[in-house]
Amino acid sequence: MNKGTFFGRKAYLETLHKRVSGLKDNYRQNIAIIGDELVGKTSLLFKFIETFHDSRIITVYIDTRLESKELFAKRFIGILLYNFLTNSGIILKEDLEFLVNKSSKYIPKTGERIKNILSNLAKKRVTNLFTDLMSLCESIYQETGKSSVVIFDEFHNLEALGFKNFYRDWAKLLIANKNTMYIISSSMKFKAKEILSKGLSLLFGNFEIISIEPFDIKTSLEYLECRLQGINIPSPLMNFIVHFTGGYPMYLDVISESLLNNRQNSLAETLENLLFDASGVLNQRFSNYIKRFNDHLACNDYIAILYLISSGRNRVKEISHILHKRKAEFSTRITRLLELDTVARNGDFLKINDRVFSFWVKFVYQEKRHSLTFDAKNQKAKFLQEIEGMIQEFMVNAQKPLMERMNDLFRLFEDEMLQVEKKKVRLNHFREIKPLEFKSRMLKNGLIGRSNESLWIVAVKADSLTEEDIVEFSKECRKYRHKLQRKVIITLEDIDTNTRLRAMEEKVWAWDINSLNQMLDLYSRPRVIA
Repeated sequence: MNKGTFFGRKAYLETLHKRVSGLKDNYRQNIAIIGDELVGKTSLLFKFIETFHDSRIITVYIDTRLESKELFAKRFIGILLYNFLTNSGIILKEDLEFLVNKSSKYIPKTGERIKNILSNLAKKRVTNLFTDLMSLCESIYQETGKSSVVIFDEFHNLEALGFKNFYRDWAKLLIANKNTMYIISSSMKFKAKEILSKGLSLLFGNFEIISIEPFDIKTSLEYLECRLQGINIPSPLMNFIVHFTGGYPMYLDVISESLLNNRQNSLAETLENLLFDASGVLNQRFSNYIKRFNDHLACNDYIAILYLISSGRNRVKEISHILHKRKAEFSTRITRLLELDTVARNGDFLKINDRVFSFWVKFVYQEKRHSLTFDAKNQKAKFLQEIEGMIQEFMVNAQKPLMERMNDLFRLFEDEMLQVEKKKVRLNHFREIKPLEFKSRMLKNGLIGRSNESLWIVAVKADSLTEEDIVEFSKECRKYRHKLQRKVIITLEDIDTNTRLRAMEEKVWAWDINSLNQMLDLYSRPRVIA
């Protein structure tokens, strides 16, 4: 994100402040921040460090993408001592020897331990380096009463540094060192969750997992309005940018920056410069990303799977059928893409996690790959046409009444399974869908869908849901007699906890705008930007 610009994330920040402040009351809760690349995890950590101030707590932030464990050790010691001395009145220098000498006056025992570690490093006599380093935090607490918060950004990279018995030793530290709290982050969601469920799964010292999501619609629009001051961009185009980027801060920032720097360009031309041109920032990024598959024996399979998903042919059985792959072989390919967090699976569907990358695969990479003429001018014109068509499709759909869009979506259901609001849902193929009017004071419009197995009764409310809405809807549904009845209520707002609980009691599926957009994504339909 643009430096100096920080939007939203209030709830995440409050959680970090609350958990870290708990250290003073002898309450420690380690935290794992998991989220897609570019979603803003590092920005959140920097904002926390910037806003958290307590002289009794030392914060140590380490970007773990380092070349060696020796460099890791020196950086860890340097940052720990620098932040320990921050409020000492000493004019500090980023010099390790200086920091060790100055801090030894206040923490002599810890100072000796540090000197021993550095001496062993110099002599290449390193055995329990990670344990020795992390134990320094506990040593400082014993001498001063100051607790430590150790922040490992992209923590999974620590494995590559070559620490022996890494997770086993770290797990022991998590139990023994009660005055050291860890905040770890990772963009490798699949791998991180596996590590947390196995290598670091403990009765005491467990990690609270915080999943970082992209900006919501409101925050995305606020961000764009702030960044694009002075440029007259129509509201429908702003909404399209939110839809196109999925609310990822980095993409919002890159597109905003390009629009500011090239004010004479249209949005379509801006996206062309970023995504199609060889020098485009996003084109270069995605070209580098896809290289990870180029050297693989199954390169063509991976590219084909990604292309099919990006083109809307994203049902698992459909992809397998098109590629004519044996079940075991196909399963291996999908598992690898899941492990890399390139794709995610939701029931019968696969989706590419990065929406902008998905667009690039379909309209840039695949087109250039299959081009017969290598005519850049024609390819560029075709790409512009595709973007303009995508913008037009979004705007046409945005003008449709919500009930019409829901009707269109429900007609795409073909008995697929997916997960919505943590529930497995069978999206029945409907033989009949009709509009429905409720005789309720608060609920007016809906749909009724009949399949061979069930009856779906759907209510749609543009504004926020209440517990009273759930009760009223449930009463309306009782007028219909059917053995297998699905009661669904959809809102374009977030749903509070009490309303969700009431919905569970009434056996009503309550879907918010995020759930609705999740389904629209899986069926390759433009999102609703409310």
